[in-house]
Amino acid sequence: MGLLELKELTKEYKRGVRSFNAVNHASLSVEPGDFISIIGRSGSGKTTLLNMGAGLLRPTAGTVLFEGRNIYGLRDKDISFFRNEKIGYVPQGQSLLSNFTVFDNVCIPWFLWKREGDVEGRAFILLEKVGISHLAASYPRELSGGEMRRAAIARSLINEPRLLIADEPTSDLDAETTAEIMTLFSRIAGEGTAVLIVTHELDTLAYGNKTYSMDAGNLLPVIERGRL
Repeated sequence: MGLLELKELTKEYKRGVRSFNAVNHASLSVEPGDFISIIGRSGSGKTTLLNMGAGLLRPTAGTVLFEGRNIYGLRDKDISFFRNEKIGYVPQGQSLLSNFTVFDNVCIPWFLWKREGDVEGRAFILLEKVGISHLAASYPRELSGGEMRRAAIARSLINEPRLLIADEPTSDLDAETTAEIMTLFSRIAGEGTAVLIVTHELDTLAYGNKTYSMDAGNLLPVIERGRL
C-alpha cells in the first residue's frame, strides 16, 4: 500500500440544472520518495485533485487513503490535525503573511497544534536548506518571487511531513529560479519525503520519476523515468 492512495476520486459540481465532474474517477498512488508531476491545461481538474488529496476538499465519491487511513472518515478537526502533521502544502502564488517575517512565516504551522521541540532551530535549518537563511528577518515585501517560494517550501516542511504538495510552484519564476526550485524538490524527494506537484512547464518533468496528464477531469499516466 502506498503512502497516499487516491481511489476513483470524483468531484461533481452543479450549474443550474446541469452537473459536471471537475475530477472524474481519478486514481493515483504515491510512494515515499516519489516525485510526481501532474500536467494539464487550466481548468482540467488538477488543483481540485490536489485539494482532495490534501484533505482540503471532500470528494463527491471515491476514497483518499493516507498510510492506509481513510482521511475523510475522520472528523473535520481530526482531518486538520492529520494534514498539519503529515502533509506540507505550497499553494499557488504568494502565500506568506505580509506582517510576519520570513522566520515567523516558516514557524506558523508548528504553532497551530501543541508540540514540543526546538522549532527555532528547525526553522533556521530549513531556511539554510532552501538557501535563504540570510533573509530570516526580512518581510515578504522585501523578497523576490523565487525567495518567497523558497520560504513557502520551508514553511511546508516545518512539521516534517511525509508528503509535500505544490500547486504550480514555478509558474511565475524565471528559468534559473525554476531550475533551482525543481532541484530542491528533487533533493527533498531523495531524502524520503514524497513530492506531488501540478505544473504547466514541460521542461520540469525530467526532475521527477512519474508524470500524469489531466484532461477534462480524467487522470492518466504519461511516462516514468529516473530522477535527475
